[in-house]
Amino acid sequence: MTAAVDVADAIRPRGDDVSRHVVVSPGMCSGGSLFFSRIGDWTWEAVGAACGMNVHAARTAEGEPAYLSFYYFRVRGGDVVHPYGLSFGDELQVSSRVFQFGSQSALTLHRVAPRGLRLPKRIDPEEMYEHPNPDCLYVENLNRWIARAKPGSNRGLSLVAPPDFSFHDLPQLPNVYSPRSLAGRVRAAGAFYPDGPPGFVEAARPQTFEYALDVVRDLNGAGLMYFASYFSIFDTALLRLWRSLGRTDEVFLQRKVTDQKVGYFGNADPGTTFTITVRAWRSSARPHMEVADMAMNERATGKLIAVTAIETENAVPPPDPIASSPDAH
Repeated sequence: MTAAVDVADAIRPRGDDVSRHVVVSPGMCSGGSLFFSRIGDWTWEAVGAACGMNVHAARTAEGEPAYLSFYYFRVRGGDVVHPYGLSFGDELQVSSRVFQFGSQSALTLHRVAPRGLRLPKRIDPEEMYEHPNPDCLYVENLNRWIARAKPGSNRGLSLVAPPDFSFHDLPQLPNVYSPRSLAGRVRAAGAFYPDGPPGFVEAARPQTFEYALDVVRDLNGAGLMYFASYFSIFDTALLRLWRSLGRTDEVFLQRKVTDQKVGYFGNADPGTTFTITVRAWRSSARPHMEVADMAMNERATGKLIAVTAIETENAVPPPDPIASSPDAH
């Protein structure tokens, strides 16, 4: 595959869904967060088209900026299209559909397929959750409208929707597929897998790393911590764990992410330092499959900022599990 999308690609809105032809360009692919950033753009564009509003310039009833923030983000990679498997010039067909999720939220599904694959024009929840095409990448985004409660501060953000957010005509997602209860459990436990994923054994002792918020890379144009930077921050911590286990950077770059979930539970101001606790497991039946569960907290307050679970498929099975590696701080 090739990674980079041409922003000039034709976007064809059809009510609650949007389709587009994408040619991967350098600004959309790397070993970092560029692809997730582009997905976020597609989400905002899809919500804007489905709700008939300018998402990028949204305002509260008081005239303050309102932002369609990310609360839950899931990416499931396919055999052909997966997050770090794109390359320059790859051609993709993207189908996006927006669903009603209350008066202050929206849920968007994306299907990213290799160009030419015969698929239904519209993505339905049953395809996403029950019968995914093995060649495609699927994305689930739950977004909530927020605004700053205090000027210049990223703490205590308020849930508030702009008055022109028109959601009543959007289709409703069947409750069986709602991520609401999952996100609530993750937030309460500070983990997707508090007891480890079933069928997996510990691959390393939990380790905790520190990360200082980078004002050059981690903030967006509104001064908020950028949703895509959470992916790169978590990957930075995971890479540090891999190195502590004697694995090479080349092996890390060759990994295939088959499933990643992120719960966004807080933002942060410049000057914040985080602690990121990483736990890792390996499949008992398929040694090349691993899962890492990470929690990001403010170092000073202990406040939970975000949680992720990353399922990876390695090109070759790593060495036997190392359960005696020293803790890193």
